[in-house]
Amino acid sequence: MGKSLKKFLKIFVPIAVGLFLVWYSYNSTTPEERKQIIHYISNASPFWVAISVIIGILSHISRAIRWKYLLEPLGYRPKTVNTIFIVLISYFANLGIPRSGEILRATALTTYEKVPFEKGFGTIVTERVIDLLMLLGIIMITLVLQTDFILGFLEERGVNIIGAMGILLFGIVGLFLGSYIIRKSKSPLALKLKGFLNGLQDGVLSVFKMKNKWPFILHTLFIWGAYFGMFWVIKYTVEETIPLSLGQLLVAFVAGAFAMSTTNGGIGLYPIAVSAALGIYGISSVSGDAFGWIMWIAQTIMVVVFGTISFIVLPLLNRNR
Repeated sequence: MGKSLKKFLKIFVPIAVGLFLVWYSYNSTTPEERKQIIHYISNASPFWVAISVIIGILSHISRAIRWKYLLEPLGYRPKTVNTIFIVLISYFANLGIPRSGEILRATALTTYEKVPFEKGFGTIVTERVIDLLMLLGIIMITLVLQTDFILGFLEERGVNIIGAMGILLFGIVGLFLGSYIIRKSKSPLALKLKGFLNGLQDGVLSVFKMKNKWPFILHTLFIWGAYFGMFWVIKYTVEETIPLSLGQLLVAFVAGAFAMSTTNGGIGLYPIAVSAALGIYGISSVSGDAFGWIMWIAQTIMVVVFGTISFIVLPLLNRNR
């Protein structure tokens, strides 16, 4: 397969999947259900939507400031306003081409702050490693908070709990055993995986070696707290979701997080994933779909608007550099 075809498929397939899921979501509802969903969306409280958007903007600003802490040990001190605009542009780019935002971030940093591409990109990879660990931590918290419900849910569907626990334990042992074999093996694939694992380890450990490690950690906690916060307040836009608890919303939040990483900006899949998660707790598909679409539309509009503004303003601010 040619490089040009691979590049085309990487761009086209996620967009095609997202559009298909939008079509699927539309056709899986009745005209009456669609009417109700549109009613919820059009009548969503502007106050709570605005609060969600503001929290989202604050999370991006915090991410831009946190990025500076990773760049400082490398000897670079970019302007905060530049890192904010670059982060906003990167999220905008990711809506069109998956993961293009990361490359654009490093490129823009090189253009406006003279940071070598490979060093800037390395800090972005470290960021992603930390964010992955945070997501795994949130999943663990969710499992702890919802243990009783999850076990009951599985039992209702005839799942053998002991068997499932055995499979999980077997998987954990297999993971550690596989990691040990990879570290000892000399095969090309093992060496590549070893390099990847060492990169993850180095990325995490670098945080504890930096001068501003505590501000970095606090910003990381704030970013993910803000992500959940802008999700939490949307529950007040749909009457049926208002009583949902912290643990219940965490389940939907995790489902949405995975959806966002699968398609371009979660297009199509995000509302479906969130609605399915909320359906576990008896929330109707209409209310679940409305919740997911309100959240996705609000955050997507925010990214498009502020990403476009940043794309225009960033070169103007740095025209004399």
